[in-house]
Amino acid sequence: MSGTVTAVSSNGEYSFTKPNRESITLLAGLGVEGDVHAGVTVKHRSRVAQDPTRPNLRQVHLIHEELFAEVGTEGFTVVPGDLGENITTRGIDLLGLPVGTLLHVGDDAVLEVTGLRNPCPQIDNFQDGLLKQVAGRDEAGNIVHRAGIMSIVKKGGAVRPGDTIKAELPGGPHRRLERV
Repeated sequence: MSGTVTAVSSNGEYSFTKPNRESITLLAGLGVEGDVHAGVTVKHRSRVAQDPTRPNLRQVHLIHEELFAEVGTEGFTVVPGDLGENITTRGIDLLGLPVGTLLHVGDDAVLEVTGLRNPCPQIDNFQDGLLKQVAGRDEAGNIVHRAGIMSIVKKGGAVRPGDTIKAELPGGPHRRLERV
C-alpha cells in the first residue's frame, strides 16, 4: 500500500490550524522539528492536564486529503493544515491501517502508527458542524473517527510534498486503530 504526501504543516505555537511549509523535518522519538506537539511526553493540552508524564503517542498527525473532498460535498471548505495535521496524504487508506504499521515517508523518515486522532470540539469552532462530519456513528452505532491518524517518529528525515509513503504492515494478528 502506498500513497503520496500532498502537503506538510507545522506550528511552533498552540493554534488549531498549522501553516503549510515547503518541508518539515521529523526527529526520531520527538516529532516535527519546531512543532508545538513535538516531545517525548504528551504535548496536547488536554493530555498534559490529565498526566504530563505520559508518552507522546501523538507526535505526528496525518490526514487523508480525500476527506476534504468528502466534507466539501456537505458544504465545508477544508485545505491542508486546517485540521492541525502535519502531513496530508493522498492515495493511502490511513484509517484502514493497523496499529504498529510503519510508514516510510520520503527518502529516510519512518513513522509508526499509534492510533486514531480523537476529534475535538475545536473542529466545530473552526467550522460549525464539521465535527459531525469527521466523527459520527456507523449503522451499528459504533463511533467512527475520520480525522486522521497519529504516529511516532522511528527514524527522522525531511518530508516534502510529492514524497511517497509506503506502508509496511506489522506481523499479525493486526490490531484495529483506536483513539490515542
